[in-house]
Amino acid sequence: MRFKGLDLNLLGALDVLLDTRSVSAAARQMNLSQPAMSAALTRLRDFFGDELLVAQGKRMYPTAYAEALVPQVRECLDAVESMLVTSGRFDPATSQRRFRLILSDYVMTAVLAPALQTLAATAPGIRLEITLPSPETGIELREGRADLFVAPEQFIFADHPSELLCEERYVVVGWAENPLFEDVLTLEDFSNAGHVVVRFGGPRDLSFADRQVRLLGIERRIEVEAPSFTTLPWLLVGSQRLALMQERLAQRVVPTLPLRTAPIPFPFQPMREMIQYHSSRKNDEGLRWMIERLREPAVLM
Repeated sequence: MRFKGLDLNLLGALDVLLDTRSVSAAARQMNLSQPAMSAALTRLRDFFGDELLVAQGKRMYPTAYAEALVPQVRECLDAVESMLVTSGRFDPATSQRRFRLILSDYVMTAVLAPALQTLAATAPGIRLEITLPSPETGIELREGRADLFVAPEQFIFADHPSELLCEERYVVVGWAENPLFEDVLTLEDFSNAGHVVVRFGGPRDLSFADRQVRLLGIERRIEVEAPSFTTLPWLLVGSQRLALMQERLAQRVVPTLPLRTAPIPFPFQPMREMIQYHSSRKNDEGLRWMIERLREPAVLM
């Protein structure tokens, strides 16, 4: 099919060429011969009136014009993909669809990992592209570059629909030989202990748990700042430090390490973990199916 003189099949080739910056790698990815991909690049150069990729030594580099095309080509292909996946019936057993998810390493470990066991058997052709939340998350969601965003309710964007994935309780976690676990943990014990916390993002944003502690006005001594939730347990072993951890994550990691858990010694609001998608995708059968697959292990644990 042609649009204003451009064979639309070439857009897919252009996307892969600009991503791989290699004719041979692009050919392999698209299951084409190298001469066929070279011919596609020649046609693209003729249409755009630009070299697009320039060889320097053994590598190819995009021109400034090609760099400017990257987001536009990706947006165009994403729009076509969105149209195709929302217009037909979704069959997980035969689908080759790619889902792009933005979620924390906590959600990957506690929710997605158990879900993948089911997906391997019921939807063998499904592909997942997973990235961590970043300052670009809102843009990615708005531009359709992400299918689903999972985060605490406080971090959800107001301009797109969201729904509850699960409610998550928190527990105190520490080294199994920490003497604080020999008796009931008190607020005084909690406040006087050294703590490991999670800070993420460019400005080292506070996590849900840290925001809660701050709102409650509880003082504590922060000794270690970890870059992710799943690194936190390893930083507790062999120390007298404590940490607040999502209960589902604790259930998965505590049995594998010399750690113990205790109830938080003060009232602590459960976290509402939400799942969000672009407003144009509310009738997407495939997206609804994926949401339910994520919800199943979240509810069972």
